[in-house]
Amino acid sequence: MKINETNRIGALNPYQKQNEMKASGANKAKQKDEVQISAAAKEMLTTSKISGADRTAHIEQLKSSVASGTYHVEAGKIAEKLLPYLKE
Repeated sequence: MKINETNRIGALNPYQKQNEMKASGANKAKQKDEVQISAAAKEMLTTSKISGADRTAHIEQLKSSVASGTYHVEAGKIAEKLLPYLKE
């Protein structure tokens, strides 16, 4: 394979563009990240705060049943909830 004109004047400097980008980037204000919470997520947050005491009691009941070995998982209910996600 032959490459012509490897020593020509005015060849492209691969680092020149990168240096120009750094120089122009210093003048620009840096962009800041933004987070937007959807209305559905806000609703979920408010409902979880409302039922905080009930949720805490339910969690404690679940912890005690798991610790005593009396907690039973119904596989049919789990499968029913997972089925819509698996169909997509």
